[in-house]
Amino acid sequence: MNNNNYCIIMSGGIGNRFWPYSNGRTPKQFLDFFGTGRSLLQTTFDRFSKIIPRENIFVVTNDGYAEITKKQLPELSDDQILLEPLRRNTAPCIAYASYRIQAINPEANIIVAPSDHLILKSDQFIADIKKGLEFVDKHDVLLTLGVRPTRPETDYGYIQVCVDKMEGIHKVKTFTEKPNKELAQAFLDSGEFVWNSGIFIWSLKSIMNAFKAYMPDIVNKFDEGLHLFNTDKEKKFIDVSFPFCSNISIDYGILEKADNVYVIISSFGWSDLDSWTSLHDASERDENNNVNLQGDIIYIESSNNVVATTTKKLVLVQGLDDYIIAESDNTLLICKKEDEHRIKHFMTDVRFKYGDEYY
Repeated sequence: MNNNNYCIIMSGGIGNRFWPYSNGRTPKQFLDFFGTGRSLLQTTFDRFSKIIPRENIFVVTNDGYAEITKKQLPELSDDQILLEPLRRNTAPCIAYASYRIQAINPEANIIVAPSDHLILKSDQFIADIKKGLEFVDKHDVLLTLGVRPTRPETDYGYIQVCVDKMEGIHKVKTFTEKPNKELAQAFLDSGEFVWNSGIFIWSLKSIMNAFKAYMPDIVNKFDEGLHLFNTDKEKKFIDVSFPFCSNISIDYGILEKADNVYVIISSFGWSDLDSWTSLHDASERDENNNVNLQGDIIYIESSNNVVATTTKKLVLVQGLDDYIIAESDNTLLICKKEDEHRIKHFMTDVRFKYGDEYY
């Protein structure tokens, strides 16, 4: 393994689209969706530890998830778990971890990945990551992994690819966030677009230069307290600096503005598990297209459903088609799958009436 290679795993999300199965106490990245005995976070760590030294893997998460992160990843030292005092999207998250890595190894090359994605073709994925690390080690670029689209998906971002290549890797022309159905179909038909996986590779020097050029506000906030960084006063530095950073994604903040963005186009069995529908599509289904996570289930005259329980229990479903049935310790949701976009609104109603008890 190359000791100059590092990995940042972003693990601070709430996963509220999967409420109540995923909730504020135990978000989706800490759950075992596929009965493997490993959570999504643990699976992500396992994947990258094959090619990145374990001591070079950092997890950035909300400070409320410190204990569960330590419990699930005892291989990590406390210094490898970076705690955000509040959620500020991916740009501040990546800046925080980049400053930590800079204090350790200014020559680092870095992979940035979410903690909750599904990768089915692990060998192809690892090969693409290795190819990307070699590429960014030689060139001042910001590299992303693009996935060949298989359908006109409206919940994913898209990358338009230039004809121009460098060492067989395409330059990026444009980014588009979550198009409508008609535009997504046009993207698919054109053959010029790939899904944006949200997985990035770059050298520390390249990303720090990009922050300075396109997000100087974040750099200024971090530099103000740099003398406290990597010391016993780091928590104070983060509490003072982090809340004043822009709440913005790395895509909007840097990648859509930079002119040195490239993309590796691949097909490694990727799914961004961001909805019950995407989970249904990625899961093993019975002869009537039903999916069951945990527990024992009997389906009678039912099809196209998803049932998710956090404890092993018997669930019997009769006469339902295309429903979500999701349970946590104290909450049960029964919702039409076509209305899953309303789950966030349901959560708001629950919090308004009952406070955080069921959140």
